[in-house]
Amino acid sequence: MRASLFLIVATSLLLVGSAVGDGKVDNQVFHVAGKVLCQDCNQGWNEWVNGAKPIKGCKVSVTCLDERSRVVHYASDLTDDAGDFEIACKKYVNGKELNPKNCFLRLVSSPDPVCNIATNFAGGKSGVKLHRPTVVYRDILKFMLGPFYYTTPMCDEPDTSSPDEDDSGDDKQSNY
Repeated sequence: MRASLFLIVATSLLLVGSAVGDGKVDNQVFHVAGKVLCQDCNQGWNEWVNGAKPIKGCKVSVTCLDERSRVVHYASDLTDDAGDFEIACKKYVNGKELNPKNCFLRLVSSPDPVCNIATNFAGGKSGVKLHRPTVVYRDILKFMLGPFYYTTPMCDEPDTSSPDEDDSGDDKQSNY
């Protein structure tokens, strides 16, 4: 009798322990992921369009604002060998819930000595707001963005407009 009671208690403890550590994904986090590539305009058109190469070690950041446009969260990540990054952002900061729609991602820096000019293809230079999650599965919320591109100094198009040409008087607004 005692052996069977011990077996029942041990089995119930195992079931309770496995229910607590069931491998559930933390729903207190949302993820922002993408890819950073180098696009060289010195190549032919086909290589320029299809031959972009991943850059390892690029810094990408996510900045989240509150309702009053104050920065409440900042996170960054470096790209891996394949040019991929993934940033985990907590949904709650100082007891307040972050709205991913008030967050934006942008390119910060490239370690490549040749391919280090941020482009605005896909908005990487000026910043991209998070709109709709790409992956919503169980407790996973993930925004997949990009790809974003850096280019070489030869490919960078200089700003040739003079301050006198902009007579509107309005300050240029960025995406964030």
